[in-house]
Amino acid sequence: MSAFDLQKESDVKEYLEKLGIEYRFGCYSEKKAEACHLLGDYFESIKKDFEKASKVYRSNCDDYGYGRSCLKYGNYSFLGKGKSGTSGSVSEAYKYYEKGCSLNEPDSCLHSGLILVSRSMKEEVNRDVKKGVQLLTKSCEMNNGTACFYLSGLHIAGIHADPDKEISVELSTQRDPKEFVLPKDMSKAFSYATKACDLRNMYACANLSQMYARGDGTEKSEEKAEKYKRLAMEMQDEVKKQQQTLGFQQ
Repeated sequence: MSAFDLQKESDVKEYLEKLGIEYRFGCYSEKKAEACHLLGDYFESIKKDFEKASKVYRSNCDDYGYGRSCLKYGNYSFLGKGKSGTSGSVSEAYKYYEKGCSLNEPDSCLHSGLILVSRSMKEEVNRDVKKGVQLLTKSCEMNNGTACFYLSGLHIAGIHADPDKEISVELSTQRDPKEFVLPKDMSKAFSYATKACDLRNMYACANLSQMYARGDGTEKSEEKAEKYKRLAMEMQDEVKKQQQTLGFQQ
């Protein structure tokens, strides 16, 4: 591309139009998966044409096996985005999240795992806690801090084999481990919380502080409890500053 003065509105418009042409050529003529994904992003962010973006993401996932496009189309399907007059489809979203996960897209593993362990979505996708935990574990192993955080939470409470008893059992102190598809395990909960905190998950750091304060899954340490409390608060302040900066820039 030739040089553009991005301070001029006319140059910006010309630059964006040429960018779209470049992405179309890379996708449709050269059949490059990365160019197709960028074309989807172009339709989404620049043109605000979510229907076209949805079609490009889906095609790029199905035809070229591009994990990030599977994730994007999964998000569109979940929200019903890009299809006028239709609501979201959890089953369609799960299909593409699972495919994205098989292509080693960490967020796809996260979302597909959360769908499978969820109580609220079992009417649309058969609940499968063991597989859901496997998908979340894969995401965590690919350094997705959110997945590590959720795994920590699941091991704090445990998951009962009977969904109808699950909430009442969570509130009870009497537990039969044999009745759980995922038993409570504070040691694992601590391990996952530690990794999630190391990956800059603010909520995991806050939980880690509580675990050290109570001695849950680890030795009790007031010093470390205070350390992770301060770290969580520092992250919270960073998030607030980022939100303020983004609001100002917009």
